Amino acid sequence: MMRKTIFKSFMVKTVAACFLTAALLFSVHIYPVWAETALYEGSPAKYTFFFIGDGMAMSQRTAAEMYMSSKKEGSERALLLMNQFPAQGMTTTYANDRFITGSAAAGTALACGVKTNINYIGVNPDFQPVKTMAEMAKEKGMKVGIVSSVSIDHATPACFYAHQPTRKMYHEIGMDLVRSGFDYFAGGGLKDPAGKKSKKPLGDVLRLAKENGYKIVDNKRQFMALTKESGKVIAFNKNLPDGQALPYHMDNTSEDIALAEFTKKGVELLDNSKGFFMMIEGGKIDWACHANDAVASIKDTLAFDEAIKVAYDFYEKHPEETLIIVTGDHECGGLTIGFAGTAYASHFDILKHQKGSFKVFTNKIMAEYKKTSAGKAQFEDMIPLLKKYFGLETKGEGQLVLKDYELAEIRKAFIQSMAGVKINKGTADYLLYGGYDPFTVKITHILNRKAGLAWTSYSHTGVPVLTSAIGVGAKTFNGYYDNTDVAKKIMAVMGVFGEMKLVAN
Repeated sequence: MMRKTIFKSFMVKTVAACFLTAALLFSVHIYPVWAETALYEGSPAKYTFFFIGDGMAMSQRTAAEMYMSSKKEGSERALLLMNQFPAQGMTTTYANDRFITGSAAAGTALACGVKTNINYIGVNPDFQPVKTMAEMAKEKGMKVGIVSSVSIDHATPACFYAHQPTRKMYHEIGMDLVRSGFDYFAGGGLKDPAGKKSKKPLGDVLRLAKENGYKIVDNKRQFMALTKESGKVIAFNKNLPDGQALPYHMDNTSEDIALAEFTKKGVELLDNSKGFFMMIEGGKIDWACHANDAVASIKDTLAFDEAIKVAYDFYEKHPEETLIIVTGDHECGGLTIGFAGTAYASHFDILKHQKGSFKVFTNKIMAEYKKTSAGKAQFEDMIPLLKKYFGLETKGEGQLVLKDYELAEIRKAFIQSMAGVKINKGTADYLLYGGYDPFTVKITHILNRKAGLAWTSYSHTGVPVLTSAIGVGAKTFNGYYDNTDVAKKIMAVMGVFGEMKLVAN
């Protein structure tokens, strides 16, 4: 399947050992730096797909596989495509100034090969812009595409085309998007195209994009009609219900464009004689994990794997010219495969009873109830909803029947939701609900626990992530290495590693 290639390990950088006592005395963040990185030295790949599952580590991948397996008869094990790739590595994710990273610092490491600080976009710790692999690919004459299930100016996609001191500068990031000249942007929308939240607005991003030759489409009919003759494209899903992001995949309708469809169209538009680079982010895996909604996370992970399947189908036609890499920027939520209440048992099959994401249940089902039941809300009204949307019952037998203490937990959360009390960090209630609707998050917690899943955080964690690869230079992605090395390895396979440098002012 894969051609034989020559690989060579050599010293990229030697770093002196640091004493732990010095770190404690001076409060300096000191993390390990690997002394050597295996880089590919063969003929460069013509086509490169870089998939980033935001918030996706081993536990998210495993939960998705267990969910798929629970739908099969007997003991047959279902496998994600990404987990079947021949090269499998483990990747550290720490930022320059914090052990538990954020998407901006991690995205910059993955796009540029440079450690930077929390919230920095495409710049090093000194705010100096650093060239991204996507910019290197464009300079090489390749076409470039950036796809995400969250807003296209969000941290991870922005790190491949923008250079800004903070991820919050959405307007300025949007301007960088237009200036990049990349060929295909697709998925979510823009958070501040008119500069309403900017201290120094630079004009309208979409107007400038049109002036710079971009064709902008915002519905499925127009999207499906795009051809290579369409030129440079910015494509949005029409329905962007959540921070200019796509719906959670489990909430999609026939009018929504799935991540796999955005990827497939990208291949169609970008394929050319000089090759292409495409970054595809599964951004809402992370968002679902922040909210501790295992089912929404699993469904978005499966949708992410479907997008990888599109790239794999292309790879099978061009096995000697294509590289596919899949990684995560960090883990989110501290998802564990196992829970004290279920001990060694797992019941992933019960997760199929959840009919929508936490977001839909909170913003539609419960919002409508609060509107129509103002001043007369009763917990008993929730019993049919628990069964309809989550399969949870108050009577009978089976794994989905609520125990008395679980019912008491849900009742308490319902009262807090109806009261509309703001929950602040540092309080006991924050540990129970995070910043989310208490009633909804308590329901998903209980359903997850009954399945044999649990959470430790509403934030990111510092565990390593998996990096998988197939195709040209894939063997270099085996092993244990840092996220900056992921970028260096990809640049080497693309034949642009020597272009790794600061961006000229």
